[in-house]
Amino acid sequence: MTDPRIPDNTTGQLHRVVIVGSGFGGLCMGARLKQAGIDDFVILEKDAELGGTWRVNDYPGAACDVPSHLYSFSFAQSARWTRKFPSRDELWAYTRDVAARCGLIPHIRLASAFKGADYDEAGGFWRIHTSQGEITSTFLVLSTGALGRPLIPEIPGLARFQGTIFHSSRWDHSFDPRGKRVAVIGTGASAIQIVPEIAPAVAQLDLYQRTPPWVLPRPDRAITPIEQFLLARVKPLQWLYRFKTYLQYESRALAFAYWPQLGAPARAQALAHLRKQVADPVLRAKLTPSYALGCKRVLLMNDYYPALTRPNVHLVTEGIREITPEGIVTNTGETRAVDAIVLGTGFDVEHCLGPVAVRGRGGRSLVDSAGDGGLEAYKGSAIAGFPNCFMITGPNTGLGHNSMIYMIESGVAYVLDAIRQQQRDGWRSAEIKADVQSAYNADLQQRLKRSVWATGCKSWYLDHNGKNTTLWPGFTFVYRWITRRFDAANYIIERS
Repeated sequence: MTDPRIPDNTTGQLHRVVIVGSGFGGLCMGARLKQAGIDDFVILEKDAELGGTWRVNDYPGAACDVPSHLYSFSFAQSARWTRKFPSRDELWAYTRDVAARCGLIPHIRLASAFKGADYDEAGGFWRIHTSQGEITSTFLVLSTGALGRPLIPEIPGLARFQGTIFHSSRWDHSFDPRGKRVAVIGTGASAIQIVPEIAPAVAQLDLYQRTPPWVLPRPDRAITPIEQFLLARVKPLQWLYRFKTYLQYESRALAFAYWPQLGAPARAQALAHLRKQVADPVLRAKLTPSYALGCKRVLLMNDYYPALTRPNVHLVTEGIREITPEGIVTNTGETRAVDAIVLGTGFDVEHCLGPVAVRGRGGRSLVDSAGDGGLEAYKGSAIAGFPNCFMITGPNTGLGHNSMIYMIESGVAYVLDAIRQQQRDGWRSAEIKADVQSAYNADLQQRLKRSVWATGCKSWYLDHNGKNTTLWPGFTFVYRWITRRFDAANYIIERS
């Protein structure tokens, strides 16, 4: 539809909704809009292909640590998963299949990077700046995800290294590790998948560990053709299996968010896993965490520890002093020459939006609105001062115990109901009240104090002030309940 409030210097087309990002969140938002009969929307994707995290992260061994039948949409379940835990390739294929099945392909604008957005207070719409020009919309939905901005460590001499260097999420496929001396910095989720994959091929692998992770066995297996057949033909069985898996993972919230002492059995299992796979007591001591299980992300892997016992693999725990053109100098003064460095250093979750300027009422920047206290949102979605702007998996919607797809679907339902209410009631904009947002987050932070994430370790869940702006402090079904409808009474509603 056209709108007379749009000045002549815009495209002249006012879209109902513009979604930023074509990962799981963006695709879910688009699919639910289509199912609601709303076709006037655009999905912006900065790259030449859709898919989000599971397209970008294509390093060796990339896989998900949530079971396939749970890490998928409830409205687009698949019976064709080949393993209990999906590989990166299967997940990317699934996102492309969802986009096609749900009729989203015509709505996706590839190679159209989001450069920023400005709210037009007089017109009541968003001016959205992209690499392909400016577009306008009534609603702006940010679904860029928290794990899209690589964290590059500030190590002296990093830029002087003359070998091959890249972040795990930007894997250089032109690099052949065979016979090379490779250093992997970091022992997070990506690194422990990469190390077992490349260790047999390299001449030397140095793994730089700052803090050992808690590692549990990965109960992975192939899904048999008979199981696939039954899941495809007997729909109730598919739902039952999904629900059983959901309950199994949801129960972990008891130890993570409410009573950390309940994590003792999992701790014992992780230590037994370590003892079984690492016979050397010196190496085992270096790999034994000293913090509460769950305070950092718990990892699932069967072949990580065995890879570290290989004669060509060396675990370095002394810390890095600097990087030279030829290698890495540890804090003890030892120089270890390498041909390549892989940065398995995670993502800059605190600054996930990067330098992109989203300016709301009064020209206020979304980044500046966070201030030193970190970005806050109401129900992880709406931010005071930014009318008709919503986030999917915004602040404090991340999980340490269950599938993010469940949270994505909950957040999308909330935004969809806002769009429906606007269509039904005819109001121009909705903006969360600042006091409501503040009260919501004060309560949320209070609840986080009793969680395992507040037991004293340093993790990417916390910002530079030690504030947890990442995780949801409880059961996922509670978040589903509070996002079941758009609560317009808590918003400043501006009518046309």
